[in-house]
Amino acid sequence: RVQLVESGGGSVQAGGSLTLSCSASGFTYSSYCMGWFRQGPGKEREGVASIYTHTTHTYYADSVKGRFTISEDNAKNTVYLQMNSLTPEDTAMYSCATMYGPCTPNISSFDYWGQGTQVTVSS
Repeated sequence: RVQLVESGGGSVQAGGSLTLSCSASGFTYSSYCMGWFRQGPGKEREGVASIYTHTTHTYYADSVKGRFTISEDNAKNTVYLQMNSLTPEDTAMYSCATMYGPCTPNISSFDYWGQGTQVTVSS
């Protein structure tokens, strides 16, 4: 079965950087969308970035454009989220999720989710 495991979260001061990793296993298809999502305290879950492995097309939420970069390493079945210039507003539980086929903005379309990794940014 598909399993996603996130790592790389932690505490950092504003202006700092973190790189999150999402290691995937159990895939039976080669073209899929991998997305990063976050849920801050008292907030709804929101999409942060996504990548469609077949075309490497990426999407970023406006709030992270220019600061976050999503990338993939197919050989390792791992997707990364490089986060720079972090602010306290980026504090959240970050989760990766996947779905078969091209990415959609519909969170409910994502079939498999990891447990999440906490990112805390202090001012």
